Amino acid sequence: MSDIQESESRRLARNVNELLQELRVAQAGVQILFGFLLSIAFTEKYATASTFVRVTHMVTVLCAAAAVALLTAPAAWHRMLFRQGRREDVVAAGNTFLLAGLGFLAVAMTGTVLLLSEVVLGGWLAGLIGVLALLVYGTLWFVMPVLTRDTSSKLGDDITDV
Repeated sequence: MSDIQESESRRLARNVNELLQELRVAQAGVQILFGFLLSIAFTEKYATASTFVRVTHMVTVLCAAAAVALLTAPAAWHRMLFRQGRREDVVAAGNTFLLAGLGFLAVAMTGTVLLLSEVVLGGWLAGLIGVLALLVYGTLWFVMPVLTRDTSSKLGDDITDV
């Protein structure tokens, strides 16, 4: 950041804008996934699906629905509270909603990969692919950021706050 100090009001406005931009990325994907998952139940093949596929599908749909709710909540909070000067509350709650929403999205994406793997390959290989998907999402979205959080200043002092 430059030598000019950012006012608290501008910092909060910037944080809200950054939060809403991040949400736009996740919202589109989770809404498309949710629509796709809803349509599966209305196919002919679904009528003969195994109990494992049906249960996995239902859990995946519920996780996608939770992700949609959590990832759209900050926009509703912003709309309801921004004129009351409660940007700090919007940012704090929005951050919590975003992280929880990403967690549910990771599980929904894993369930989708598992469902596809079960239909295409079946057996233990489908389970392995599901576990690998969960490891990839969990590592990229949660583990790596936590591990680099403390070392971010070492990664490049020239990186500035946007």
